Amino acid sequence: MRVIETLPNEVRTEDHFWIPMSDGVRLAGRAWLPTSAETDPVPAVLEYIPYRRRDLTAVRDSTHHPYIAGHGYACVRVDMRGSGDSEGVLTDEYLEREQQDAEEVLAWLAEQPWCDGSTAMMGLSWGGFAALQVAARRPPSLGAIAIASFTDDRYNDDFHYMGGCLLSDNLAESGTTFAFGTCPPDPMTVGDRWRDMWLERLEANRPWIITWLDHQRRDDYWRHASVIEAPERVTCPVLAAGGWADGYSNAVLRVLEHLEAPRLGLIGPWSHRYPHLGLPGPAIGYLQEVVRWFDHWLKGADNGVDGGPALWSWMQESVPPATSYEERPGRWVREDRWPSPGVERTRFGLGPHRLFTSDEYTPAEDEAPGDPLTVSSPLTVGQFAGKWASYNAPPDLPYDQREEDGGSLVFETEVLKEPVEILGAPEVELQVAADRPVAMVAARLSDIAPDGAATRVTFGLLNLTHREGHAEPEEMPPGEPRRVRIVLNGVAQVFPAGHRIRLSLSTSYWPLAWPPPRPVLLTVHPGGSALDLPIRPAPDGEGAAVRPFGEPETTAEIPTSRHELPEHRWEVYRDLVDTRSSLEIVKDGGILHLEGIDLDVGRRAHEHYESVANDFTSVRGETSWTMRFSRGDWDTRTETHTSLECTETDFLVYGTLDAYENGERIFSRQWSETIPRDHV
Repeated sequence: MRVIETLPNEVRTEDHFWIPMSDGVRLAGRAWLPTSAETDPVPAVLEYIPYRRRDLTAVRDSTHHPYIAGHGYACVRVDMRGSGDSEGVLTDEYLEREQQDAEEVLAWLAEQPWCDGSTAMMGLSWGGFAALQVAARRPPSLGAIAIASFTDDRYNDDFHYMGGCLLSDNLAESGTTFAFGTCPPDPMTVGDRWRDMWLERLEANRPWIITWLDHQRRDDYWRHASVIEAPERVTCPVLAAGGWADGYSNAVLRVLEHLEAPRLGLIGPWSHRYPHLGLPGPAIGYLQEVVRWFDHWLKGADNGVDGGPALWSWMQESVPPATSYEERPGRWVREDRWPSPGVERTRFGLGPHRLFTSDEYTPAEDEAPGDPLTVSSPLTVGQFAGKWASYNAPPDLPYDQREEDGGSLVFETEVLKEPVEILGAPEVELQVAADRPVAMVAARLSDIAPDGAATRVTFGLLNLTHREGHAEPEEMPPGEPRRVRIVLNGVAQVFPAGHRIRLSLSTSYWPLAWPPPRPVLLTVHPGGSALDLPIRPAPDGEGAAVRPFGEPETTAEIPTSRHELPEHRWEVYRDLVDTRSSLEIVKDGGILHLEGIDLDVGRRAHEHYESVANDFTSVRGETSWTMRFSRGDWDTRTETHTSLECTETDFLVYGTLDAYENGERIFSRQWSETIPRDHV
């Protein structure tokens, strides 16, 4: 990482200002401006998120907003309504009011004397969602967006559900949003009103997972703000980035395929991070790419960004299984179009525990030849699955899959005589029957080394009641075969000569995904099933020497010091006396002192997932957060807790919220909700 001290433009900072909304609410903003912008206005770049611009994102913001401002832009960070120092309340994500606010913010920016009337948006995760969703609304000033770790499909490709299966990250994300939505504003900014604003937030909030469980199928709640519903609505240019280690590895490819606006895709080996901070590495000079993108589309610079490939992707080489990597070996590959005519869909047939080449495969009729195979996975299959969305801290990538495969149905190739490279989303077609009306299948693709080590490459989930779609699930007729298709997450991966490719199928994948109500015996008819791989032959002369991106660059971080050190843990437990298995995750940032505003901030998250033996109603998840903000004799703390349990027919949600001022509890509330399971 290169820290840049001298930029083309001198930059000044406006630490706080108010942006009025049409309903009287004011949003809090911060800006980094070229000092010459008052006399020579520039385009404005907005990052719009609920993660507190003055403290919790202040260090990160200090490394990229001044950088972009120093290249001739007015960079603005705005706290969403009800977050940070902004007025109002924040009780859910991607609401209509949130997007209306964003449009009003853009209109306000375009009218400022330091703005030339054109705007852009950038963002990671929620910020990436927000930018893409607002782009689909076509605000007149918006000229381009640069987004990372995002999705265009809120139901099937976000923290909540995957293939109709409930993700445990639904609970984890609810814990995060519940914690952030109940934090106080800073009295240094909002003055004596801070306590009333805090109490308003505390009164309005509840565990967000209650709302998300009220919508277990794809309905209008999820269709709202899912850009995949009408991708043609996005007309401004889109720079879209993602990482193969992230849960959001698919949206970049869909954006390239379905949007009509100018677009460029970048996919590296990264987890849920900006590409210039990317882990696993290599990180890239992403901020340079953002500046080039905006320079062309907002300033008319003839810099060639509109004449390059559609996609740059990191082709990952084989690695031993590990829960984190500093670097992923590989090379950059380019595709001039996507879908690429150079990627060939190749079918592998399924035989008794084997995969064979498509030349030998003939699609079967309803009665497929070959003996059927059965599997009923224990609940412990999935303990080494890692997180749906990896942050690479604490180590949260999938570990060696050999133990997982012991409770799965396994098919694998012969030893590869030459390398096989894939780029895109593998698909599995299965002819299956289940002995229960509600069942799931987890499909995993792994790279098997000569010593047997199994590195998971990608995976996919399917709730079999969603086999015909996610809007109207239908129970599986017990014992009756059905044809189903499972789309795995997109990936770029080399399977080297001497290795094998393995497909593993399991009927549970806990705690990554919530299991069905009861254990399931799944029958797979191999003759009616196949694996479809997107194979990309490496063009002649393509090699590791290609380096399309520069070294990562940032500006210097703001001054901080630590009063308490961070703590990260990821631990799997198994008690062979009471047959209890559990996963324990601790993400504690310690206490960070922000010297510029003399503020101590702390956040600690604790997740716990457990099950007993093979009792599918024993599964339980809980997430607890502590958020602390203090300065002098002002000391605040919020403690939020959400747990999710189940019976065969219902989900059970319990939540608590406690708020403390100077050690005294000033607010407390509890929730207990029963929500019927809807084919989940």
